[in-house]
Order: sequence, then structure tokens, then C-alpha cells
Amino acid sequence: MNEESVSDSGWFRGVDPGDRTDARDAIEHGTAADPAAWPDRAVESGFVEDRERYYEVLHDVTTAIARTQVREREGTDVQRIIHCVRAMDDVERVANELAERVSAWAGTSFDDPGTGIEYARQIADETTADSEDRREVLDARLGSLAARVRALDDEGQALRETIERVTPEVAPNVSMLAGPVLAARLIALAGGLETLAKKPSGTVQLLGAEDALFAHLSGRASAPKHGIIYVHEYVSGTVPEHRGTAARALAGKLTIAARIDHYSGDRRPELQTELDERIARIRERGS
Repeated sequence: MNEESVSDSGWFRGVDPGDRTDARDAIEHGTAADPAAWPDRAVESGFVEDRERYYEVLHDVTTAIARTQVREREGTDVQRIIHCVRAMDDVERVANELAERVSAWAGTSFDDPGTGIEYARQIADETTADSEDRREVLDARLGSLAARVRALDDEGQALRETIERVTPEVAPNVSMLAGPVLAARLIALAGGLETLAKKPSGTVQLLGAEDALFAHLSGRASAPKHGIIYVHEYVSGTVPEHRGTAARALAGKLTIAARIDHYSGDRRPELQTELDERIARIRERGS
């Protein structure tokens, strides 16, 4: 179907209204040089009996196209990694919040209550539900809540292990430079490996610092020097006055790594060597 025929007759030219496959192909791959009264032309050509039917067919076909595209996109390993790292963050956040609740609750029943997930695990291991005494029943509910924390913590660790195993297969160079978990977070923040590969290094440097950047643009704060890549040892472990430079160096190599991962998939160990040497020179300035 060429541009001239589409422009003259519309996407429905030669398409059976009941054949959704042909209709989808015509809409997905067809083009038109200029807008036109397509509903009226569809009726005139005999494709449909009226405008209402035209919009029904168009709605059904475009909805099917959208569903297919979303399914294909969500079915990629990259999208699974994004869901996995976001799920891990959700699980860890909820586990920590519930662990705080367990600690506060435990303070009403036990002397010197601890804090954190490890203490919740201890409560879950030590509390039983075999009593009808009011206090012990309440303590049993505390133990049940602590057990939920333990289960969430276990799930978070399992998700982390999955990320550490799968991300290097999908983005080997970014994982090599950033570590699998940070690599997955960068991919998630960018919205995908392809999107990350297309971003300039300055944007990669500030991924995760959007609120700070907005505050700066609004005149309420100084410009951020780094986003989530701060957790990388090459940034956080560099003296403050040189962290911005270290962040730029890391972001630059990560950008190159993302492009290689997306467009070729080749492993480039020299990227790590080059980054190591660059960070070493930066740190020498602060010594």
C-alpha cells in the first residue's frame, strides 16, 4: 500500500471489515500525506454502512494494536528487570516500615526492644500463638506481624538475587561498571535500556535527582551533582569537592556501556579499566 493510494482511499482500501489482521496491518504500516474525512470515505467506499460502524471498527483494531504492542514491550527481559527492581524496592520499603511498627509494639511487652528487620526476625522466631491469655494473644499477633516482616525480607533478598543474576545477561557492560542492582535501577529510572542508551551522560548523571533538579530550576537549591549513581563507591567514596567530577566520569562510561549493550551486546572489559584509571586520577587530586 503506497502513500498515494492511502491518501486517496484511506487505510481501509481493499480491507475486509471482518478481517482484523488486514485492518491492523493497514493501520500500523499505512501512511497518509494529508488528513481527510476518512469516516465519510469509508462509507462511500462500502467499507462500512455508516460512520458509527467505522468508529467501532477503528476502535477495535487500534485497541488490539495497543494491546499487542504493550504485551511485546512488557514481555522483554528489560521490562521484567524493571518490574523486579521496583518490586524489590517496594518490598524493602514495606518490610522496613513494618519492622519499625514491630519494634514500637515490642516496647510495650519486652524490656530493651531492638530495632530493624533482624529484630523483627528474632520476635518472629521467639513468639508463639499457643496461649489464650490476653497479653500472650496480643504478643502472638505481634509475632505474626514480625513473621510478615521476615517473609517480606526473604522475598526482597530473592528479588535481589534474581536481579544480580539476570541483569548482567541483559546489560553486561552497565552491570560491570555499576553493579547489577544499580544497573537495574538506572534502567528502571530511564524507562528501559534503549531509553538509557539514548540519554546524554549529563542526564544519566542526574537520574534519581529529579526533585533536587526541579528545586534548583525553581531557584530553591543549588544544582545537584549526581543522582542515584551516588551509591556507587566511585562517587560516594570520593572526597566531596571531587564527587561531581567522579560522577561525570562514571556517567560518561555508563552512557557508552548502555549504548553498547543496547546496540551490539558486546562485552567491553576495557571500559572498566578506563574508568578505574580515570577515577584514580581524580582521587589523586584530593590526596
